[in-house]
Amino acid sequence: MPYFLALLLTISLYSTAVFANAPASCDNNTDCIEVGRWDLGFSLGYGNKSNPLKDYKDIPIYVVPPLAYYGNSWFFDNGNIGYTLAEGENYTVNMVTTFSHDSAFFHRWDPSNIFLLSGSGNQSATSSIGATMSTKSIVEPVIGELENRNFTYLGGAEAFIYTRFGIVHASVAHDILDVHGGLESKLKWFYNIPLDKWNFEFAAVLDWKSDEVVDYYYGVRPSESLYWNQAYQAESALNKSIEFTGQYVLTENWNLLLVARYTDIADAIVDSPLVDKDYTSTYFVGAAYRF
Repeated sequence: MPYFLALLLTISLYSTAVFANAPASCDNNTDCIEVGRWDLGFSLGYGNKSNPLKDYKDIPIYVVPPLAYYGNSWFFDNGNIGYTLAEGENYTVNMVTTFSHDSAFFHRWDPSNIFLLSGSGNQSATSSIGATMSTKSIVEPVIGELENRNFTYLGGAEAFIYTRFGIVHASVAHDILDVHGGLESKLKWFYNIPLDKWNFEFAAVLDWKSDEVVDYYYGVRPSESLYWNQAYQAESALNKSIEFTGQYVLTENWNLLLVARYTDIADAIVDSPLVDKDYTSTYFVGAAYRF
């Protein structure tokens, strides 16, 4: 994944060059949240989240609702609920809960499709997978209507390490609702660069999923296809992502917002007959208002 490594190198060199000029606090007020006060707002614009599932439509994004509260120990941040166990000048350790992200491809109103800045209605996707394969020279066994892939909540621990070259975020979480009983772990590096009225954040993410997670969302049930239920055997997977968030302060309450994300999907997931793309991308452009 040469572009992934090149981005890391470029951002690292740039962050080293601008570090001396970057203020210690985010005085442009795009990311700061005052302790003991709700951070409420909304972002209006247009965006799109590509769907790697066969015969499932991409997900349009029109509204992004930032919603967060940080107390002395407890916090809520765009769907994540946590409690700070330990905190120092260079680190923070939290117990945290968060929602699953893979269910977002199956359900239009999944929380991951709403809380974009983290990330159910009745418009769940129920289209048949693999119904059209006329472009392939070999006709594969057809998969029938999919059983429901449920949303779940994850619980675990996370740590933030604050360094001169950005922030490292590591987390591990387990399915606390016993939907699939799997485990997920994430390692994220991000760097924030405030420049006058601009604020830029670059990030690189490694997202590991156990075979239980992969099998539940991307495996094939016997009722869907006996052939593919045996032919595809799920394994643990490691997705790789790069992310960019840019904000420009217009007034005390209004900002311009740009979000772009790209995820390289692991081969263990791409091999699933439910998936026909080896990537997913998300973008959103709009105006953000904070109360």
